[in-house]
Amino acid sequence: MRTTSRVFLSLGSNLGDRKASLAGAVRALAALPETAVTAVSRLYDTAPWGETDQPRFLNAAAEIETALGPLELLNAVKALEAGLGRRPGPRWGPRVIDVDIVLFGDTVMDTPELTLPHPRFRERAFVLAPLAEIAPDAPDPVSGKTVAELLALLPDAERASAAPVGPPAGTA
Repeated sequence: MRTTSRVFLSLGSNLGDRKASLAGAVRALAALPETAVTAVSRLYDTAPWGETDQPRFLNAAAEIETALGPLELLNAVKALEAGLGRRPGPRWGPRVIDVDIVLFGDTVMDTPELTLPHPRFRERAFVLAPLAEIAPDAPDPVSGKTVAELLALLPDAERASAAPVGPPAGTA
């Protein structure tokens, strides 16, 4: 058995049955080889980020333990997104499902395929609020701050933009 890593993912959906898409993503993550879902946040209703003229998102965070490497996991995540109906579209545009690798243990990497930690997670309440719910003490290997500390650094209005609205993804 390979060594496992503690990984945190951000999940989002703003097209179709958003709850069903997030639940499907959690089930698909649990079905990955050498991977277990160990925690899932509640659902958060959030405004779109970047391209704002689109429907609101439901977001969640998931913690997994996996023996997959970062690029193996990235490829698996892209395949599960496609399997759940995601199609190519504009950056920050609407999507049936979006799964981003936010933190992969203490891995720091920057390749054309993948940057870890996720390069913009520190400025996004829709990522940090659900993540702080399941792993407030998870460290950012770049800044040295915990997820809870990073969330507290956001402006009040940004923090207020991400409020829980439902039970954990995949449970309702």
